[in-house]
Amino acid sequence: MSVQSPRVLVVANQKGGVGKTTTAINLGTALAAIGERVLIVDLDPQGNASTGLGIDRKSRKLSTYDVMIGEAELSSVAQETAVPNLYVAPSTLDLLGVELEIASHKDRAFKLRTAVRKLGAGSIPFSYVLVDCPPSLNLLTINALASADSVVVPLQCEFFALEGLSQLLSTVDQVKRSLNPTLTIHGVVLTMFDPRNNLATQVVADVRTFMGDKVYDTIIPRNVRVSEAPSHGKPVLLYDLKCPGSQAYLRLASELIQRERTLRAA
Repeated sequence: MSVQSPRVLVVANQKGGVGKTTTAINLGTALAAIGERVLIVDLDPQGNASTGLGIDRKSRKLSTYDVMIGEAELSSVAQETAVPNLYVAPSTLDLLGVELEIASHKDRAFKLRTAVRKLGAGSIPFSYVLVDCPPSLNLLTINALASADSVVVPLQCEFFALEGLSQLLSTVDQVKRSLNPTLTIHGVVLTMFDPRNNLATQVVADVRTFMGDKVYDTIIPRNVRVSEAPSHGKPVLLYDLKCPGSQAYLRLASELIQRERTLRAA
């Protein structure tokens, strides 16, 4: 894969609490574990992806805020994590004000795209950039979608799942029409699945009917080890490699890579 062209995958859902940040952290870790060099861009002011990868708030001298206002390159913001080949561009609460700061700029929707395109000039050749978005449709999310090749959509196996999905699909269509005509849905990943719950099983069936082969075969189970890992500043693959959640994210990474190969061959 070209040094100048990392694949940019945005992990997005306008609904909160669906496992978005958890998926970004652990999918990134799993991709790194199978040999890819990955940068996670934390574009959520809450900074949970940064915290979950063990980046202390005091060490975030430069952040994605500096990237968005044009005062730092992504390559200089990226920090190594405890996972070999996995880096993170951390966020800070300063991101809360970035929308007002860049609102008058003509290129306000393309700040992240510009930064990602410069990555190839840095010393670290990334093969994947995963962007963790805030759980809302704002200028940060628009920047992420405008910079992306594809969108990975985490979807919790619960009652309002399809409602949240339809909202996101509508947003993706709007961004395709106005900002990024090549944007695609890479896949929908079903999260927090509990096989004992009849509703969860029905949601899986409904989403597969609605989205067809866009839904990944891999389903992420509800797993206490996955929930515990961020409080230790670790991806679940470092916290407990053998737990069902870790194994599911490894399978998801393999499935994603296989889809990438199919796309490139097409």
